[in-house]
Amino acid sequence: MWLPIIGLALGIALGFLFSVEIPLGYVKYTAIAILAAIDTTLGGLRAQLEDRFDLMIFLSGFVVNASFAALLAGIGDLLGLDIYLGAVIAFSIRIFDNIGFIRRDLIARHMKGGR
Repeated sequence: MWLPIIGLALGIALGFLFSVEIPLGYVKYTAIAILAAIDTTLGGLRAQLEDRFDLMIFLSGFVVNASFAALLAGIGDLLGLDIYLGAVIAFSIRIFDNIGFIRRDLIARHMKGGR
């Protein structure tokens, strides 16, 4: 339970200590990778709350989602279109859906435990 929290704190501390500059050509890909990571993490947390977490689905979800989104961004770059915005919108919707579910589930658990 504490290992992910320690890892998160360590990652945040390292992020503040070291400056990383991303080349302008990779900004779209980095943004999509970050959104894919957030989406996958929240999806894994939601699955854990529903008692249906599967590590292979979790890992493959990140790889497949991030790869497909990067492919869309690459095709968009070749065509001169901002196709990556579709992936950004899709990930954003999924992130907000997962946050909403997690919030409702945690409130329901708290209310059930508090009574």
